[in-house]
Amino acid sequence: MNHHTLHLAMVTALCLLPAAEGADAPARPNVVFVLMDDLRWDDLGCAGHPFVKTPHIDRIAKEGAYFRNAFATTPLCSPSRASFLTGRYAHAHGIIDNTDRSAASHRLVTFPRLLREAGYATAFIGKWHMGVDDSPRPGFDHWISMKGQGAYFDPELNVDGARVQAKGYATDVLTERALAFLRRPHAKPFLLYLAHKAVHPSLAQRADGSVSDPKGGTFIPAERHKHLYAGAPVPHRPNVGKPPEGKPALLRQLAGLPLLGPDTGTDDEAVRNRLRMLASAEEGVGQILRALEEARRLDDTLVVFTSDHGYFYGEHGLSVERRLAYEEAIRIPLLLRYPRRVKPGTVLDPLVLSIDLAPTVLELAGAAVPKDLHGRSLLPLLRGDAAGWRRAFLVEHFSDTVFPRVAKMGYQAVRTERWKYFRYTELEGMDELYDLRADPYELKNVVREPGAQKAQAELRAELERLLRETR
Repeated sequence: MNHHTLHLAMVTALCLLPAAEGADAPARPNVVFVLMDDLRWDDLGCAGHPFVKTPHIDRIAKEGAYFRNAFATTPLCSPSRASFLTGRYAHAHGIIDNTDRSAASHRLVTFPRLLREAGYATAFIGKWHMGVDDSPRPGFDHWISMKGQGAYFDPELNVDGARVQAKGYATDVLTERALAFLRRPHAKPFLLYLAHKAVHPSLAQRADGSVSDPKGGTFIPAERHKHLYAGAPVPHRPNVGKPPEGKPALLRQLAGLPLLGPDTGTDDEAVRNRLRMLASAEEGVGQILRALEEARRLDDTLVVFTSDHGYFYGEHGLSVERRLAYEEAIRIPLLLRYPRRVKPGTVLDPLVLSIDLAPTVLELAGAAVPKDLHGRSLLPLLRGDAAGWRRAFLVEHFSDTVFPRVAKMGYQAVRTERWKYFRYTELEGMDELYDLRADPYELKNVVREPGAQKAQAELRAELERLLRETR
């Protein structure tokens, strides 16, 4: 071997080695974005769950950042998914409910669309769920989706416009498709947006995308996980099974519905089944991290793990009505791993939102960030700079007719580090106000207490400001 050939071989070998700790970051990282459905913020090992095992998901937090106060701006599937993609509140992007918003979702200006315009290879795999249309959306080079909610077993997929009958459990099927994309040769930086159906219940669905199951469906784990966590005692927050005293909107007696209380919440076996469903996604996260490591791409990839909103486990007697702005529905898990820019073991407490992911990813990718986004890049927080960070945010919900108890319960709410105020837009005299410092489980509505009137006036003004500034 001559000197030139030896030198070339050494350079080639060095290029194949993993990047050393502290090496300059590539100009544009790859992005793997994993979005769960209905997963609560406290259902993970890294969040302190007493028995759930999520070592691969926890690894993202251990080797990256864990946001302890992350929230969805609308606790409902379709609007929340559109907010993640656009960085905008639902009242601005127009996907305001779970009915058939197919046509509108084709027009969304999403961060994957902007990344593709900036030179990224982009793939969407999973549950789109903004209507029943599963056809490819603008901004994706590779598209795999299913109609509406899809099915948990042997789902029919739309693969780049062609119908494909898949075999197996949906979470596993989607993970396998994601791995196939990751293992392709990539000449350009890539985005993989993996939107799981899990841990959403299995629902009977009407043609318009609404559901016909008044009990909220059933939770179906993969066969290999059917007995996982058998008999494990489910942790209960102090507000589980409590009748909604002081909450006039929830105290209404509605035809055909029982009053909320200890018997109307999510039973323990349903909770265990949800956590069993999570186990398949947890395994998939491990496979994804391993595939990135094998391709020597892991440290050059931003890995995001989050959920569209939470779920009620019987808090205030609620279960399937996750549209309400109580903590259990609006809090979400949010974990980021990207060692080029994120110090391992970072734990952050500022208020962060679903709408913050779009500007964060765009900034990291060096793509132009539209001026009309409502979210803020998380990069200053990741650098340790929380100066001027938000002190309040908007939560909103628009009426639909899927679950009778929350029909005609549109609201606008504002949450700060201490307070939360609900203003119902269709119900008179039923507003709610909570001092989260004194009452973190939202058991005492202080909206009419004299000592809370100053805070209420300030929150109303803050709500008007948020609505005005996000038109």
